[in-house]
Amino acid sequence: MTESKTTNTVAEIAPPVLILLGPPGAGKGTQARMLEQRYGLVQLSTGDLLRAAVAEGSEAGKAADKVMKSGGLVSDDIVIAILRDRLADPDTSKGVILDGFPRTTVQAEALDALLAENGQQIDAAISLEVDDEAMVHRIAGRYTCGNCGEGYHDSFKQPKVEGVCDVCGGTNMKRRADDNAETVAERLAAYHKQTAPLISYYDKRGALQRIDAMGPIDEIATTVSRAVSQATQG
Repeated sequence: MTESKTTNTVAEIAPPVLILLGPPGAGKGTQARMLEQRYGLVQLSTGDLLRAAVAEGSEAGKAADKVMKSGGLVSDDIVIAILRDRLADPDTSKGVILDGFPRTTVQAEALDALLAENGQQIDAAISLEVDDEAMVHRIAGRYTCGNCGEGYHDSFKQPKVEGVCDVCGGTNMKRRADDNAETVAERLAAYHKQTAPLISYYDKRGALQRIDAMGPIDEIATTVSRAVSQATQG
């Protein structure tokens, strides 16, 4: 009698891929850093990817450098090629957070195709939802110490002594030229117009997670972490 030997194969779980969506000032950078620390994920922003690829001198990086030096916009094909190279790096083995890409449904479809090559998919597109009027107030009131970079706000965080930095004692306070109510309102309107199709794209695929981003940072982080855990379990 011949014994049949059964081999148990444990299916390899693909590293999770998350997308952070949200207008300027919604806290994407802060939440991404918290997710990195909690889950070992790696944040990948389009700007950082392009700069790193150019510095490394990869084929895609050389192509991007040529376009940028001529004043043109880097094509989706080049960005996808750079992202493909980056996803092959060992440090992305626990998963990644994409920030700034995709921005259009065409880019989203190209990203889906790229991830499918590695048996991956978008596990969650986390949309940090904000109140536009409150965001205008939040961003337009920001300023920093020109010496040490400590951040302040007209309403939420003023220095103990007016005009004097609590950290370094400097008196050179600065505001970004585009941190004014009119410009912020325009940026928010442009974001909503540009991102609306993308929100719909991921909503239809069941990957969209809407998070209220107007509360305390720690509370937002708890909600985001819960969404990530639900999206990536198993």
